Amino acid sequence: MRDVVVTGLGAVSPCGLDVPTTWEAMLAGRSGTDRVTHFDVTGWPSNAAGEVRGFDADARLGARDARRMGRFMTFGCAAAEEAMASAGLVRGTNWPEMERFGVWIGSGIGGFPEICGGAERLPHDGVSTISPWFIPRSLIHLVAGHISIRLGAGGPSLLIATACAASNHAIGDAYRAIATGAVDVAIAGGAEASLHALGFGGFMNMRALSRRTDRPDAASRPFHRDRDGFVMAEGSGLVVLEAGEHARARGARTLATVLGYAATSDAHHVTAPAPDHAGAARCMAAALRSGGLAPGDIDYINAHGTGTPMNDPAECAAIRRVFGSAADQLCVSSTKGVTGHLLGAAGGVEAVASVCALRDGVVPPTAHLDDIDPACDLDLVPLVARPRRLRAAMSNAFGFGGTNAVVVFGAA
Repeated sequence: MRDVVVTGLGAVSPCGLDVPTTWEAMLAGRSGTDRVTHFDVTGWPSNAAGEVRGFDADARLGARDARRMGRFMTFGCAAAEEAMASAGLVRGTNWPEMERFGVWIGSGIGGFPEICGGAERLPHDGVSTISPWFIPRSLIHLVAGHISIRLGAGGPSLLIATACAASNHAIGDAYRAIATGAVDVAIAGGAEASLHALGFGGFMNMRALSRRTDRPDAASRPFHRDRDGFVMAEGSGLVVLEAGEHARARGARTLATVLGYAATSDAHHVTAPAPDHAGAARCMAAALRSGGLAPGDIDYINAHGTGTPMNDPAECAAIRRVFGSAADQLCVSSTKGVTGHLLGAAGGVEAVASVCALRDGVVPPTAHLDDIDPACDLDLVPLVARPRRLRAAMSNAFGFGGTNAVVVFGAA
């Protein structure tokens, strides 16, 4: 098993169009959520979303290519190019060998808005008006395809669609491929742009979304006593992973190491977590074991922390179950208070946050947490970022169907 390191980061999020601005907003607790503008939510019981604003796909990717992509694909490609530049990889000089370079991307719904929009227009405009690019713009796996084409990545090009755990599964599977020698370099994480009235309304009518319509900028409130649901968001978060020997040979700057990864299933319910979040607890414990780590080796957990009534106390209980007395020394926070919930891309953006926390020695706060639920009895770093020397950080992601994925990163 080879050591695996993180050498590059890329992000497009509701609070920033790149990693530096996204990370700055996370540290400041500055929300990227606001009232929905993609469609009319007048009179709806939920109105908040984390929309990516000001993103110019034509400028970032070229007008010709951008026209052929769904919105989530443009986010993924832009984040991928930022991540490669961040890693110091330059085409024509130190670029990875084509067949040793892979792409693993997670997404929950992919081209859902493109499909819905096409279906809405068809009865009025007729079949002859369907764009020849409708299918390529809609196929969920083509976010990985476009990234591999743009970057010349000739190794595996895979899309993982495991709801809100998708990005962590993508990062974990890429890590294993590098560790076992299948590839030397991978770009991994997630991309999502599912903000459409149909999907939003579906989550809303499940009562999964926050109904705090008076403050859409503060509707995402993980661990808050009065939390009432998550806030849908869009964007992309990607990391460049390399075999340590490959990174050292080219003199790359190492941002973090990958220490462990695990995936489990609750085998319990389509939407509700298992009692005591047992599947999540097994996943965290297995991630520790995979890296030969003890609970006391972890300093920070970037929690799944969705702000839903069921998830937050259950996740806190699962952390207590796994970490025992070491839980009292942990810092735990959810960056979803700032970004909202990026669904399949959530773990990607949160992996970026975890690596930045290790790199800079600071824990991002849980935004809007001015009244902690007593059932969430951990150090949840409310409101204000906290400097701390960090040795290792765990990033949690749990999805519908009881699918769980946990990645552990270590300091460089």
